Amino acid sequence: MRELMPVKKLDLTLHVLVDPKQLALDDILPFCRAIREGGATVVQLRGKNSKGLELFRYGTAFRNATAQTGLGLIINDRVDVAIAVAADGVHIGQEDLPLATVRHWAPHLVVGLSVGTVPELSVAQSSPPDYIGMGPVYSTLSKSDAGPSLGVDDFGVLCKEAQSLAPVVAIGGIQPSNAGAVWRAGADGIAVISAVMSSPNRIEACRQLLQARP
Repeated sequence: MRELMPVKKLDLTLHVLVDPKQLALDDILPFCRAIREGGATVVQLRGKNSKGLELFRYGTAFRNATAQTGLGLIINDRVDVAIAVAADGVHIGQEDLPLATVRHWAPHLVVGLSVGTVPELSVAQSSPPDYIGMGPVYSTLSKSDAGPSLGVDDFGVLCKEAQSLAPVVAIGGIQPSNAGAVWRAGADGIAVISAVMSSPNRIEACRQLLQARP
């Protein structure tokens, strides 16, 4: 029988999502140092158009960098890569492997699940994740696979219902200018792409996203 390892605990406050095409391998450690200084708590590697080898190389580099900086590491979609690079967790969507299957093969990983509608939340109720990635809150160009935006009011309603299952991390179009409304709507954490990756000052971008928290 496979020995069960305890699921790691992660601070879910501020996730920064990174595509391999946005960052050179040599820049990963300075990048992790910068966002950690700004208050980020998790890096999520999300390479929708990346091959397995590229994700493995980036995942390994991020694992080394996050170990040095105290950031958590989550791999998007690819359970195999998450296991191979000893990541802290994996984030799956509604059309990825069933959560129960992920639990079976990687019981030690933190597992996040994307939820954007009431029916999708019902999927989470049958097999609760460790956290729920909810959105898109606002319209976004950073995630080509994102569904219709919820708006902050509907996000707040769905968030409250979802929190009976797991902490909720908001995603989708979140910027320093609108992060305060998302925090006030009840989010346990936020996840961003362009708000940090497109900023000329990533330290300050992270700080501003957190300063908006009540």
